Order: sequence, then structure tokens, then C-alpha cells
Amino acid sequence: MGNHGHLGEWVADDTVRAGTESDVEVNLDVHVAHSARMYDYYLGGTTNFAADREAAGRALAVFPWARAAARANRTFMHRSTRALARSGIRQFLDIGTGIPTSPNLHEIAQREIPEARVVYADNDPIVLTHAQALLLSTPQGRTAYVPGDVREPGRVLAAARELLDFSRPIALSMNALLHFVPGRAHRIAEEIKAELPAGSALVISHFTPDFAPEEAARLIQVYTSAGTPVHACTKEQFARFFTGWELLDPGVVSTPRWRPDEASAADPVSDAEASCYGAVAIRR
Repeated sequence: MGNHGHLGEWVADDTVRAGTESDVEVNLDVHVAHSARMYDYYLGGTTNFAADREAAGRALAVFPWARAAARANRTFMHRSTRALARSGIRQFLDIGTGIPTSPNLHEIAQREIPEARVVYADNDPIVLTHAQALLLSTPQGRTAYVPGDVREPGRVLAAARELLDFSRPIALSMNALLHFVPGRAHRIAEEIKAELPAGSALVISHFTPDFAPEEAARLIQVYTSAGTPVHACTKEQFARFFTGWELLDPGVVSTPRWRPDEASAADPVSDAEASCYGAVAIRR
């Protein structure tokens, strides 16, 4: 995998130079909205461009809870990661990482297990420019970023094998990701699940129309018109992702209702505002 070293400098032609071992140039099309950068905007980040903000504005016009939904999804990631680290899992694979927003998954995991190993994978080139932030691991642990697209799970897993031991349990997180691969999400999930050993965990959150169907339908139209097809799944469809694995309590619920803590209680989000299911399961 190698050390990413010094990462990224902006140049005038909107190209990001990533100073990796191969000294590749990553070309960004900043005129096309990207879901990861729109998500960054919802979270109050600054790593987004005019096209992202314009598309996010259209999304907020039809689904005014997008910011609350993003926060709820983020805190679901925090709670699920913390629970799995406390259960003893020491390896984490986060596909669809997005723009770093502290605390990131590795920070949560390594607070509980300093020697935890974390691999991030994302297909947005701009995330590469922030990999230096992702790589700030504890001295005892390891943290790495690999360019990867969930639509090519074999390549993501091959890269992850360079850091993670696939003979030991791994927590796989695919949060707010699989709704962006309509028609293929279940097949992709099964392909990745098959490679994970007993004791591994699966963490997924996914957009749903169950709580606010009209708003969800309009949001799908906005994303699709921006070039990003989205699928919203019912509770039954969502539960299929975990077939053959044992769901942890409380099972399939909206993201704010998965083991809420004091922090989530201080920032309440309704089922309709979240419009996202979340669940965690273990391979026995």
C-alpha cells in the first residue's frame, strides 16, 4: 500500500496533485456535483464546489432535513464503531469514506482500541487530498486510505488485504453508500460479506422512503437530475443486506434510534428527518 507521504497541492487548472509514491495526477471535474461533497456541505464542511452547493440547495428545497439526516448518519457511525471496538473488534474497513469530518471512524475506534487498524476507501479524488488527515493514526495502530469504488469490490478488498488480516474479524462499514448503486447493492454486499471471517461485523445505513415518501421521491429526482441515481429501500429490502448474519439489538431501526446516547439525545432527529435505516450484524 505504501506511505502516501505529502499530499496534495492546488494548481490553477483545478487539478489536484497527489504526491504519492507514483506521483499521480488526479483530475477533478469540479463542475459536476458529487454526493460526498454534497454530504460535506450538509455537515457544514468547506470541501465542496459551486456545483455541489447548487445541487445540495436543490436537495434541501425538497428535503429540508438533509442536514439533520447527515448528522444522524454520522452519529450512527460513531455509536456503531464504538460498540464494535468495545466488543473487541480491532480491524475496520470503511467503504465510501467521504470527506474527513472529525471525529472520523479511526479516531472513534482507536480511542477504544489504540492498536486498531483502519482502512478507508472512497472513489472521490478530492478525498485523496485529505488522506493526510485520515492517516493520523495512534502510534500503536494503523490507518490507511485506498482509492476504491464499491462497484468494484474485488479491487477494494485486494487493497484492504495489504493492511488488514482477513483471517481475523473485520468490521465493514458502508454508511450512506449503497443507495448510490441501485440495482447492484445487494449483490455487492453479498460479495464482500463472503470474504469476511466469522466474528466480523457489517454496518450499513441506507436511505428509505418509509418515513417521508413524498419528500424522499422528490429528493431522488434531485440527485438523479444531478447525475447521481439514488435508490430508497423499504425496511424489508434493507434487512436483506444482513441475510445469514445475526443482527445486534435493536435490529433494523432509523439511524437515530440505533442505541442512542447522550449526544444524540441532545440533538434529536425524527424518523422522517433521518429517512435512513441503520443496523449492525455479526457473522457467527
